[in-house]
Amino acid sequence: MKNRLLCQLIADAADRPVLAGPVEATAVGNLLVQLLARGGAVDLREVRAVVRDTFEIARYEPRDAARWRQRMGG
Repeated sequence: MKNRLLCQLIADAADRPVLAGPVEATAVGNLLVQLLARGGAVDLREVRAVVRDTFEIARYEPRDAARWRQRMGG
């Protein structure tokens, strides 16, 4: 959630919701994926649940997707 404007612009340009957590979630996610890759005691659903349940997640909904489509020639 460090750059709210960037998250909103991505949601608008992609016409998809964007979920963003704090920068600390990146380090925790990295650790959990390493455990997953090593055949640790976690699976992908558990990894996602730990990050989702540990950190506040901000959701950015597309607000101006039509303008982005127009600018991209679509």
